[in-house]
Amino acid sequence: MSLCKHCVSGVRHEGTPEGKWEKINGVDCYVATPTVEYAKEKALLFLTDIFGPQLINNQLLADDFARNGFRCIIPDMFEGDPAPEDALESGTFNIAAWFVPHGPHSARPLVDKVIAALKEEGVTSIATAGYCYGARISFDLAYENIASVTVASHPSLLQVPQDIIKYKASKAPLLLNTCTTDPQFPIPAQQAADMILGNGQFEPGYERTYWEGCTHGFSVRGDIKDPKVKEGKEGAFKASVDFLFKYF
Repeated sequence: MSLCKHCVSGVRHEGTPEGKWEKINGVDCYVATPTVEYAKEKALLFLTDIFGPQLINNQLLADDFARNGFRCIIPDMFEGDPAPEDALESGTFNIAAWFVPHGPHSARPLVDKVIAALKEEGVTSIATAGYCYGARISFDLAYENIASVTVASHPSLLQVPQDIIKYKASKAPLLLNTCTTDPQFPIPAQQAADMILGNGQFEPGYERTYWEGCTHGFSVRGDIKDPKVKEGKEGAFKASVDFLFKYF
């Protein structure tokens, strides 16, 4: 498994984060909490791209989930060593070298520590929103029926059709937010997911959105000055929230 240049490129978004940094079972996390009453027994795990919770884009998305009533937690899966923010524009970041110590083998135990702590505090239902790299771990949590709902946006590191076929044994409804240009999850892979899980074949629930004119990473790092990218970013987020309202 490997990542591609689109996993690094993108645009930094602007805004003022409203969440807080907390240590959960020793893991640094960005936590966005609704300001209104919400279901304390539920938690949404936001599993990021390689820029981690340090990238403001990810923080702002977590805040948006909180505004919709979900306590949203972004674990720092890279222990303070995400891809540097300047890689968004420089194009010189050695993603292959970074990936060696930061693959899912090292990230998953940190996610598990956060999940264990959430369960101890009374959380009984966990959903995941996995973006790029984070979608790989979202799938793994669904395989083990740890997550009750999965939202995966332009997923990376999946083997198709194997990982899609394997998903059929999960009980977690699945939403895929996909796009036109995506070396990690290209159109043939998207179509394969539909053939395997679509048309009611996956009883827990399956949906896929497709955003014309968008590129891998659009829902997190897309240039919202481009009308198609803006539509895709906002549409994928709305689809994600609607899916969580429906199944979580």
